[in-house]
Amino acid sequence: MSATRIHVRGDSPYDVVVGTGVLAELTTLLKPGVRTVAVIHPETLPEISGPVGEALRAAGYEVVELPVPDGEQAKSVEVAAGLWSALGRAGVTRSDAVVGVGGGATTDLAGFVAGTWLRGVQVVLVPTTLLAMVDAAVGGKNGIDTPEGKNLVGTFLPPAGVLCELSTLASMPKRDYVAGLAEIIKGGFIADPEILRLVEADPEAATRPDGPHTRELIERKIQVKADVVGADLREAGLREILNYGHTLAHAIEREEHYAIRHGEAVAIGMVYAAELSKLAGRADLVERTRSILTSVGLPTAYRADAWKSLRDHMRLDKKNRGAKQRFVVLDGLAEPGRLEGPSEELLEAAYKEISA
Repeated sequence: MSATRIHVRGDSPYDVVVGTGVLAELTTLLKPGVRTVAVIHPETLPEISGPVGEALRAAGYEVVELPVPDGEQAKSVEVAAGLWSALGRAGVTRSDAVVGVGGGATTDLAGFVAGTWLRGVQVVLVPTTLLAMVDAAVGGKNGIDTPEGKNLVGTFLPPAGVLCELSTLASMPKRDYVAGLAEIIKGGFIADPEILRLVEADPEAATRPDGPHTRELIERKIQVKADVVGADLREAGLREILNYGHTLAHAIEREEHYAIRHGEAVAIGMVYAAELSKLAGRADLVERTRSILTSVGLPTAYRADAWKSLRDHMRLDKKNRGAKQRFVVLDGLAEPGRLEGPSEELLEAAYKEISA
């Protein structure tokens, strides 16, 4: 299968390579002059990180393997500090590189460590989950978590390239794969309705890595994000639309101590954002949102007794300006807008509509 290259524009342009059997493309994404490559990967992922290291060694690079905890546990200042020390011991210089292999948490961490080591070294990301391929690894936003919230400490560092080897999706647990669909569906609501049509035409097929439209869905969502971040790397305006559903989602993740899958939280957050859009007199896409999410097995409701705690979490959302809460809503299908300073009554009324 041939590789697709999706170009991300901007001051530091790069390519996202998508396909099966594309590992050989990895070295084409590294800039000239690299001697040492530090490969950051989950300690539970040797079957994928191993071939990456082998490909780099075969190309003549000195490879330093840096395993980290799996999942969100890796995104801490303690893990980052350990990696900084390891990079120092390995003699990684500004002309060298970091390669991040794994899910979204690992690619976030790898990008953050690369962006802060020596004030920035190049990073190539090899996402191995659906969520990481279509969202976390593309865009140049990198971060770690604090006890106060998710991704509150971070950097903007566009990668030198992203490599999406689709064969890695075959080994994903079904629930994890379906969770990644939430970000794809989000792309349909904010920018590309063809994504929604493809999922609605055959929801069961959309939940399989070998589905007839899997590659197209992945490439379409990557293109959505590439178009947005190429125009607005630092979230000065347009890029905020990618946070559709995320204000409540991040609050739910914190409430669950990050035990819930990100995509499942985003699915609930999108229903909340749709209800908020409707109650604010904007677009009414509530039923379509519930229908498509339910059809692929994603949740659409959350605990009725959690509102006060979730509201406290939402006050730390990165889109806020001072005391003013900001939400991404929809003015129409593929027409995202912003709702600034909504009343507490409106916010709570929308939550009652998604309470289980």
